Amino acid sequence: MIQRLFPFAAAFFLAACASPYAATGVAPGTPREEVLARLGQPTRVVELPGRGQRLQYSLQPAGQDAWMVDLDAAGKVVSSRQVLNERDFHRIVPGQWTRADIEREFGPPARVDGVASWNGPVMTYRWRDVQGADMFYWVYLDPQGIVRRAHPGMEVRDRLFNFR
Repeated sequence: MIQRLFPFAAAFFLAACASPYAATGVAPGTPREEVLARLGQPTRVVELPGRGQRLQYSLQPAGQDAWMVDLDAAGKVVSSRQVLNERDFHRIVPGQWTRADIEREFGPPARVDGVASWNGPVMTYRWRDVQGADMFYWVYLDPQGIVRRAHPGMEVRDRLFNFR
């Protein structure tokens, strides 16, 4: 039995070593190659103004973190931060932000749904608030992809399957 579990345990350990959580210790000035060696391939690479890049390390749809590692034009780290939090969500400006803005700032959502009471897609991000509560953040887009409203809500899980 233990012999059959060893490959899974080893894979889990190796995946943890190249985890986006390691982005907390990425210092400004770190070269892009070192970031990739440490964190692995990003979920997405986004071009930034001034010829910089953002390496997005998202744990969506199951996780509750998304790390953005911003690089300057020379490929050196400018900043590294976890963006799925109340402060960053409050930066969203309905009527001005677009789907592209949302995905540039927060990475891909956990899911995109439609609801009968809204004429457009609804992007859902999973996150955890400062009290440790599991949350959703919903971003409502109109058919043209403009943010029309955005707000948090509680994520209710079945306690039987909550192993924290």
